[in-house]
Amino acid sequence: MHIQTIGLDLAKSVFQAHGVDDAGNTVLAKKLHRKQMIPFFSKLAPCLIGVEACGAAHYWARTLIAMGHEVRIMPPSYVKGYVKRGKSDALDAEAICEAVQRPTMRFVPVKTVEQQGILMAHRTRALLVRQRTMAANALRAHLAEFGFVANPGVANLVKLADQAFTDEVLPAYAHRALEILIRRMAELTEEIGELDQELRTWHEGSDVNRRLAAILGIGVITASAIAATVTDPDQFQSGRQFAAWLGLTPQQQSTGGKNRLGGISKQGDRYLRRLLVVGATAVMRHAKRKPTPLTDWVSRLLEKKPFRLVSVALANKLARIAWTLLKRGQIYRPYGLSA
Repeated sequence: MHIQTIGLDLAKSVFQAHGVDDAGNTVLAKKLHRKQMIPFFSKLAPCLIGVEACGAAHYWARTLIAMGHEVRIMPPSYVKGYVKRGKSDALDAEAICEAVQRPTMRFVPVKTVEQQGILMAHRTRALLVRQRTMAANALRAHLAEFGFVANPGVANLVKLADQAFTDEVLPAYAHRALEILIRRMAELTEEIGELDQELRTWHEGSDVNRRLAAILGIGVITASAIAATVTDPDQFQSGRQFAAWLGLTPQQQSTGGKNRLGGISKQGDRYLRRLLVVGATAVMRHAKRKPTPLTDWVSRLLEKKPFRLVSVALANKLARIAWTLLKRGQIYRPYGLSA
């Protein structure tokens, strides 16, 4: 039995493998428990293994590559079309085996342990920022019920809380609730600062990060997130394809020679897309202070388009510039200026 290609349906405990030979005949249909995975594949001759992108996909890809196999990770949405009928692990493994052999299939580059660690820091930081925002909104809403209102901003909110503590209107149990919210906000702010310092340390030691951070609207956080996510810029044929992968391009619904473009697709990496849109928004808010050819382009768009639409268009442009730097390994020189 010579296995040419295997479709592996990953799971927590029970895995399903479907293998075919050179002629495409099924020669393997096996259920494997987690403890059987490494012994089974270590004894198997090197072959092509396809898996769907999921939480453990990169770990198993690195493990199987170390055994001499070739592993390709595919988006689940691209594999779904090869499922014949019904839903079972065996059918999913067969569909993965079929999809990985297609010459036009798109694959996800395997991430290293370091890159996954950096992305974990990013996701944790984003979670803590959301929790701090929730605590701040709760504190602001509770104070408003007692007539204490302040301008937006955490600094103004802290001053407002101090003013509420000195007021005799609030009962004792309201004071205790406010103390919990304020203490939680302080803890979250400290934890976010620690993660920011770790990301900044990794950023300073990476030449790719520093080149990306030179782009207007892309700072340390966005640059490190792009560098850790986009392991191979060659997987995209152009900057537009990279922007489309991020969900920053219009959704196309064309047929019969008629081109129809809808709204922004928002199909892609939500975290990177949000960072780029936030950075573009910051550039737009400071466009009048430091006029440049880029801000002039933004100003012309704002004369005829809504603010949010222009911010997404600018985020699209920033994504294309970032891909060009990753692809060519160049230093960012804005507006055609030489070094």
